[in-house]
Amino acid sequence: MGVILFVSFALLVILSVPVAISLGLSAMIAVAFGSNQPLMVIVQRMYGGVNSFPLMAIPFFILAGNIMSKGGVSTRLVNFAGSLLGRVSGGLALVSTAACTFFGAISGSAPATTAAIGSVMFEPMEKEGYDKSFIAATMAASGTIGLLIPPSITMVLYGVITGASIEKLFLGGIVPGLLMCVTLMGVEYYISKKKGYGSGNSASLSQIADSFKKSILALLMPVIILGGIYGGIFTATEAAVVAVIYGLIVGTFIYKELKLSDIPKVILDSGKSTVVIMFLVVTAHVFSYLLASEDIPQRFAVMVLSYSTNPAVVLLIIIVSLLVVGTFLNNSAAIVLLTPIFFPVIRQVGIDPIFFGVIMVFALAIGQVTPPVGLCLFIASNISKVSIEKVSKAVIPSLVALIILLIILSFFPGAILFLPNAL
Repeated sequence: MGVILFVSFALLVILSVPVAISLGLSAMIAVAFGSNQPLMVIVQRMYGGVNSFPLMAIPFFILAGNIMSKGGVSTRLVNFAGSLLGRVSGGLALVSTAACTFFGAISGSAPATTAAIGSVMFEPMEKEGYDKSFIAATMAASGTIGLLIPPSITMVLYGVITGASIEKLFLGGIVPGLLMCVTLMGVEYYISKKKGYGSGNSASLSQIADSFKKSILALLMPVIILGGIYGGIFTATEAAVVAVIYGLIVGTFIYKELKLSDIPKVILDSGKSTVVIMFLVVTAHVFSYLLASEDIPQRFAVMVLSYSTNPAVVLLIIIVSLLVVGTFLNNSAAIVLLTPIFFPVIRQVGIDPIFFGVIMVFALAIGQVTPPVGLCLFIASNISKVSIEKVSKAVIPSLVALIILLIILSFFPGAILFLPNAL
């Protein structure tokens, strides 16, 4: 059955069938022609794949991000970041990355972060003389921070699959997310200095204070969410609901940019995004169940451990695999599909599940800016009207810098585990 499963999945992907559908169809084909199990097992496993309370956090975090974006949050975050960094060479590029970091702490999604900040920043950067390819590359690379900075939808998926603490995963993503921000800013500053991209307007202290005042409610959202989680007031799932309510109050009654007539469309758009992710979860859950029934994760563990039982070597092998897979699968599909395969391996060699979860999300975040399935690349290309080929070439320096940072972090687990262990 294992051969039928993999061959049918590969053929469907080659035929450009969406990954979620390919996973479900290949599972049906494998059960129908390579197993004595009834087809009803697929329905049962699909239901089991989403029958999880923590998964309810995903639609609510998506909805909260869309509400805050529509409610004028992204513009205020950009203005605040601009008041701090506008005077530096390549200042608008640095502003984009800083704003993506702030917005990532609201949306939990890399594509949403790229779209929200990119749509605000593209025109000002183009007017200042920045190359369009550089602008698109900056938006695409900076959007990936949204996967690491909590709350992260991808980390919720990993936590549900492995049973790892979602709260600790969120804490573990803070330092790598901030390091991603600093690393990308360094690359952008170097390129801007080399190409002569000018600085923006220098803001006075009063202007900085004014922009901070206008954005304080947006900046408070992640503080309220994370403070409530780690203060024991509510769970990560309940925090997502709190985020929605907070976003509605701020966007509708305080900023007054979210109209009541906009809410049905925001809910519909959020529902569409949720359906895509949940359908992927259920089909990948069936696929993973069939893999497990054939002992494929265990065989993979034996194969990897036959090369080395050194945790560092095993981790590097998995990282390389994730970077390759990330070029073909989106992060949600890769998490749901690969976690059951890699998790037994890291447990056998003693790698901390929280540390590995953050590293895995980081590696798959890089896949968001690698063709042919780099979703952030496509969004940035669409916003900037620059071809994928040009954006892919322009993003290479940022891509290399992120891979180097990922490798460095893999050798210093304390940088990731410091906060989770402290709290």
